[in-house]
Amino acid sequence: MQSLTKFFDKLEDHARGKLSRIPIVYGVIGGVALVMFWRGVWHTADMFEKSGGVWSTLFGAPVSMAISTVVLLMTGLFVSFFIGDRIILSGLTHEKKLEEKTESEVRAEGALLLDMYKKLEHIEKELKDIKNEKV
Repeated sequence: MQSLTKFFDKLEDHARGKLSRIPIVYGVIGGVALVMFWRGVWHTADMFEKSGGVWSTLFGAPVSMAISTVVLLMTGLFVSFFIGDRIILSGLTHEKKLEEKTESEVRAEGALLLDMYKKLEHIEKELKDIKNEKV
């Protein structure tokens, strides 16, 4: 199972690397795949609903909407899915959306994050040293 996960992880990295250079094609492929996925989920739910009995009730429109809303709210995905984390964060910080930034701005932000990561590592090392001195 782990080798299968590793395979798909590498495949995803490779595909993302290639497709990120052609964002319109990437968007079309992603959009079609998402629509087909949800179409499959929808038709599967319809099959369960048509089978009758408890399944008919569970997969009926009102109950399935209520169940999915509760699950989405419990997992924190409701707002994230319908609005998106980046949009909320960029609105709070008044920054540009990622797709509005230039390549140099994205690179500068990445360099800043790397610098912050290195500083945090240094602070963590110093804290461990101080802790070891006290022991």
